[in-house]
Amino acid sequence: MATITSPPDRGSTGAAARPAEAPLTLLEPAPRTLSLLDQLGLWGNLGVSLLGPVGAIYLLRPAGVAPLSLLAAGTALVIGTLLGSLLIGLAAIPGAQTGAPSMVLLRGLLGARLSYLPTVLNVVQLIGWTVFEIVVITSAAQQLLPWHSARWPYVVTAGLLTTAMALRPLGSVRVLRRYALGAVAVATTYLFLQLLRHPLPSATAGSWAGFWLACDVAIAVAVSWVPLASDYTRHSRSVRSAFLGGFAGYAVTQIAYYALGLVALSTVVRASADPAVLQHDMFAAFLAVPAGWLAFGVLVLRELDQSFADTYSTVVSVQNLRPRLDRRLLAVIVGGSATVLALSLDISAYYDFLVLLGSVFVPMFAVFVVDYFLLRHSARAAHPQGWDVSEQAPARWAMLAPWLAGFVTYQLINPGYLGWWVSWWKAAADAIGFSPATWMSASVLSFAVAAAGTVLVAPLDRRLRGHVAG
Repeated sequence: MATITSPPDRGSTGAAARPAEAPLTLLEPAPRTLSLLDQLGLWGNLGVSLLGPVGAIYLLRPAGVAPLSLLAAGTALVIGTLLGSLLIGLAAIPGAQTGAPSMVLLRGLLGARLSYLPTVLNVVQLIGWTVFEIVVITSAAQQLLPWHSARWPYVVTAGLLTTAMALRPLGSVRVLRRYALGAVAVATTYLFLQLLRHPLPSATAGSWAGFWLACDVAIAVAVSWVPLASDYTRHSRSVRSAFLGGFAGYAVTQIAYYALGLVALSTVVRASADPAVLQHDMFAAFLAVPAGWLAFGVLVLRELDQSFADTYSTVVSVQNLRPRLDRRLLAVIVGGSATVLALSLDISAYYDFLVLLGSVFVPMFAVFVVDYFLLRHSARAAHPQGWDVSEQAPARWAMLAPWLAGFVTYQLINPGYLGWWVSWWKAAADAIGFSPATWMSASVLSFAVAAAGTVLVAPLDRRLRGHVAG
């Protein structure tokens, strides 16, 4: 596989000359066919999720602190989403510059072999999220269309549609841009107007003590898409389109959908501690508004873009391990496996593990950002092959240290919700006399620690690479 490539001049080839679909293997160049509108449509749709309104409970009631006021939760939503979306925008740029997908780009950061570690973690989390999305689609469809008492027809239908979209990824992106986003905007506006007919409580009644915990929720949801960004922006016609599509497209819709949840929780939905009950009540509230079934039906169909994106990015991630595998075969295997798992697993018990895996990528991306945009910028400008994404990219062991330091920082501040894992990290924090303050953001501080650590280990990394080269 080639190393770094530059985006082609948009005027150099006509649309008819561009390949219509993503390459079948990593040995072929990525077609540059997605416009700014395509990128806005893709990321705008990915920012919309049925899980968004349900997840708003973690903005209003962060774990371990008093409930936030509506103003505090809304402010945390906006700030957290903008920070997380900025990271999506930054993650989108290297894909547009190099034509390489996300996990392949990590060959330049860690080396070809070491990139297998985050790739395997990414595959595990993406399969988990695909299963989770299929389950969410199934639950929503059962409430919308309770035609069958059995669950399996809904699961199988969602799995088949997900797989079909992953077989034609660029075509699916164009469909989302042309049809889905407009329908979603109308449905969302209608649900907002219906919910706002109910009186809202005082916007200032509540606490600000858990503000940064709430920000972490919004950041983490956005950052969960960072390991996928270049899988799609490598097909962008320009770097500008990739950045703006990722940042603006995602930020607007994530804010809208978590805000929809905040309004629902403040008016008609009971704030249950049981996620399954809360999800059911939230969906029921949407269906209860006049003609709500139509608006909710649009959202259920649109949720397929989440499972599609997770499935296709799983495929591309696996290709980092085996570049010559045909993505169509992988899409069928991944989609089929996710469907079987959705039929057999209690995925709600897996959710906390997925959140934990997501925290791995916040500090890892900090290391990538510093190294790609700052430390090696001059080398890339002088030598186009300065960012090596080949199968022979040498190992860079020093870069594991800041990644690990950032991960430890994140867990000490916010270890998540997995019982035994939380207990272990709280014991570790007690052992070193550390108690996180309420102003501490796990995402922001872990990113800062990993970024600073990358600068510090850069001289060691240069010496190690010079020693290997010599």
